[in-house]
Amino acid sequence: MTIDAVRKIIGGILLVSLIAIGFSKPFQEYVHMPATITLFEGQQLELAKAEMVSAGLSSDNSSIALKQDSHSVFLQAKERGENEMLLDYAGFPIKKVDVNVLKDFKVIPGGQSIGVKLNTIGVLVVGHHQVNTVDGKSSPGELAGIRIGDIITAINGKTIEKMADVAPFVQDAGKSGNPLHIVVNRENDKITTELTPLKEKGEGSYKLGLYIRDSAAGIGTMTFYHPESRKYGALGHVISDMDTKKPIVVGDGQIVRSTVTSIEKGSNGNPGEKLARFSEDKEVIGNIVRNSPFGIFGELNQKIKNGIFDKPMAIALSHQVKEGPAQILTVVEDDEVNLFDIEIVSTIPQKFPATKGMVIKVTDPKLLAKTGGIVQGMSGSPIIQNDKVVGAVTHVFVNDPTSGYGVHIEWMLHEAGIDIYEKQAEKAS
Repeated sequence: MTIDAVRKIIGGILLVSLIAIGFSKPFQEYVHMPATITLFEGQQLELAKAEMVSAGLSSDNSSIALKQDSHSVFLQAKERGENEMLLDYAGFPIKKVDVNVLKDFKVIPGGQSIGVKLNTIGVLVVGHHQVNTVDGKSSPGELAGIRIGDIITAINGKTIEKMADVAPFVQDAGKSGNPLHIVVNRENDKITTELTPLKEKGEGSYKLGLYIRDSAAGIGTMTFYHPESRKYGALGHVISDMDTKKPIVVGDGQIVRSTVTSIEKGSNGNPGEKLARFSEDKEVIGNIVRNSPFGIFGELNQKIKNGIFDKPMAIALSHQVKEGPAQILTVVEDDEVNLFDIEIVSTIPQKFPATKGMVIKVTDPKLLAKTGGIVQGMSGSPIIQNDKVVGAVTHVFVNDPTSGYGVHIEWMLHEAGIDIYEKQAEKAS
């Protein structure tokens, strides 16, 4: 056999070996490992590894400890700080992972049914109507270019906060014949226009030709409460106006306790619903300062309990959530919070805020018998996995009420104005 032939055989063996290594499970696991791992003080993370893979830390600080055996690498978060984990395969470096340790952070999970009362900034235009005058029918608002979904925030230089603020301007302008100078918010723009009210035939009043609303009400579920700041998050999704289908821009609002009176069971193509009423005393337990794609947020003025998990519980970041068994806390009768089994079918480690981070499926026989799965009003029910709050229920699949979406708790905390990274940033500075 010639030397060239031997070289080709050896080269072929090496090529096949490299390809085999590249497709091996351990190698793939490390290649797809995130570039950054975040842990809280006291947490431990186990990573599977092949025997030829070794790990080490770039610096010897007190923030994290690393141990390993032939099958696993163990990271123990000890105190706030940063480090780098270096991985090599048979002596060849294959990965560098930034490891961040955050201050231990906990929230109290919710599950309680709550009543929601929202007041808009200004008054919301939800429709046009024709004013029947002696000269025919017309909508002054439509002629002025005001659209459904616009928010009237000022008239003749005066701030408009509620529907009762509008009527005096309309009647005065109608009698004087002078047009109203109106400012509306449309999406992210501020628009000015003039509107001349018209007198309704057979009546003494003048009208805008607009249907307007200044508040909305509904029910949902509390997700979490941060005992130190009193900040809370609920619902897990934005509240939209039922007519315009657009998010309600919040001026202010309140949450109260509510009681579930009955359940309309869900079925394929027909999502169910919790029917509830506000508590009889209508005691306000918190305010609403934000209505976002991730839910409603504000501060509580009193402690609340669910009777199951009433002590602070650790949270899991998006990359720490695993597919598999979990539970939700929710109310299906009266005001009693119960724990029900679900399955996290899929979860996405998200680097940036996004509303659909998990797909979940109800597996609890009792909940399925009662509700058919996920129903309206269940949005915001906290998802618990391995004694950690990992997220909240947000939406139901219309064609499969046993399944739906969940949002990661990490993003709800961010929307609530709770910065879980703040302490680490302070230390680093």
